[in-house]
Amino acid sequence: MAKAATVYDVAQRAGVSIATVSMTFRRPYKVREETRKVVLAAAEALNYVPSASARGLARGRTGALGLYSFDYFRPESVEEPVDRQPTGRKRSGGGVAVVRDDADEDHRGFPLYVDEVQRGVELECWRRGYALLIGGGSRADRVKAVTDIVGRVDGLAVFPHTVAGDVLERISQRLPVVALSEGPHHDGLSTVSVDNRGGMRVITEHLIVEHGLRDLLFVGDTSTFDPQERFAGFRAALRAAGLRVPRKPLAPLAVYEHDIGRAIAGVLADGGLPEAFVCVTDQAALNLMVALAEHGVRVPDQVAVTGFDGIVAGRVVRPTLTTVRQPMQAMGRAVVDILVERIADPAGPPIAHRLPVQVVLRESCGCQRP
Repeated sequence: MAKAATVYDVAQRAGVSIATVSMTFRRPYKVREETRKVVLAAAEALNYVPSASARGLARGRTGALGLYSFDYFRPESVEEPVDRQPTGRKRSGGGVAVVRDDADEDHRGFPLYVDEVQRGVELECWRRGYALLIGGGSRADRVKAVTDIVGRVDGLAVFPHTVAGDVLERISQRLPVVALSEGPHHDGLSTVSVDNRGGMRVITEHLIVEHGLRDLLFVGDTSTFDPQERFAGFRAALRAAGLRVPRKPLAPLAVYEHDIGRAIAGVLADGGLPEAFVCVTDQAALNLMVALAEHGVRVPDQVAVTGFDGIVAGRVVRPTLTTVRQPMQAMGRAVVDILVERIADPAGPPIAHRLPVQVVLRESCGCQRP
């Protein structure tokens, strides 16, 4: 086997310093485009692959960031691995299948909130020359899973309520941590969040003022901080309008389609629909619309529906979904910004970064396309 090319070989072929070669791979946005092209061409010609471990040893860092996520699918939705027998160098399988399927696309096949935020993290890591390690796990193995990531990265981002507060506090004493939620966390933790309460209040006010609706129900899981803030915004809008303010949501622990379906069946059995369902997330709203259709209820003719997140599926479902849109990719990029800043200045104060949201008016609330 031929000797592997080194950074010195690439620098000599490209006619640049080894520092420029290193910067091209670590922080490409800081290298002029013409120089970057020359360095990459030299690296390709020499089959050069930069060593992340060597860079990490030299700098006392790994050159990687971690993102700890959660599983938002039902357990039965996770496919089993492909069954493939070892074949050595022999090619096997292949072929083309033709199927007939008249069903609409399932919204769970579209990117959800977690996917969009993760995409922002990925893009900013690439721009800054960081590798990204993504992990997650069931409740039983979360501590072990997140600990495995911590030992391999320079900073860690976590989605809401995936890691216990005491565990996060211990981790933050070793490396920078950013939580994608405002709380509850300990005082030393940096956060990236959005105006959950304000966004839900404005979309509820739209239903009350612009559509004249008076009987509104909040739907979905409010067991964690961000949904609780959204429910508070919903209640504040009702209170300001002098309307009845419910003490708790419909289906306060519902996440999946069958949970929402049972809740809707109960509402119908109890004697009727509200004028609007205000849902804690787009995912809950889409599941709700499926359940309503199965019971012959038309949206928005018989009841209005709104969501919160702004995922792609809300634009393609019929009717299109009125929602509060979070800047999800921007949230992911902000996470990396903060982690990089804290890596450079570990003693700096925690950063709390809150982004604005947009109320997007579509068909499901009764608004028509322009």
